[in-house]
Amino acid sequence: MNTKNLVLMALLVGVGAALYLIIPGYGEGMKPDFMLTMMFIGIILFPTFKETLLLAITTGVLSGLFSTFPGGFFPNIIDKAITGIVFFVIVLALRSLIQKIAVGAVLVGLGTILSGTIFLSMASILVGLPGGSAFTALFVAVVLPGVVMNAIAFIIIYPIITNLLKRANFKTSVSQA
Repeated sequence: MNTKNLVLMALLVGVGAALYLIIPGYGEGMKPDFMLTMMFIGIILFPTFKETLLLAITTGVLSGLFSTFPGGFFPNIIDKAITGIVFFVIVLALRSLIQKIAVGAVLVGLGTILSGTIFLSMASILVGLPGGSAFTALFVAVVLPGVVMNAIAFIIIYPIITNLLKRANFKTSVSQA
């Protein structure tokens, strides 16, 4: 891992944290997770296991700290770790296709579904779902709109980041493709 990569990953996580904080919670304290979108962009840009694990754990801890979901700290860490590793494996498998915006947006949507499912499952096991809410109700009310929002955010943010990185002669998987 080089310092430039760490700085860019920190910037991505920071932007994701800022977006996460300004989005209001709904659906029993849950909210769309833009930190997840930034984690996915980081994994696409730096597809190595060490960097993926660092991004996933950092994103999970920050999501957990800022979570408005009651008892959401540990479910967030578990969710981001599993989702990050699964997304990393998919990125490696689709290395030649991942640079296309449409493919990336679909993968971000699927990754968000995976993340939401893991989060709700872990929350129900570890702390229970708040207010007696049903898994399906929270999934429909929060995760599915989050899929749309994260895909749209990816479509807007990813081209901006890749263009900036190409102009700066930054070495990422995008600039080497």
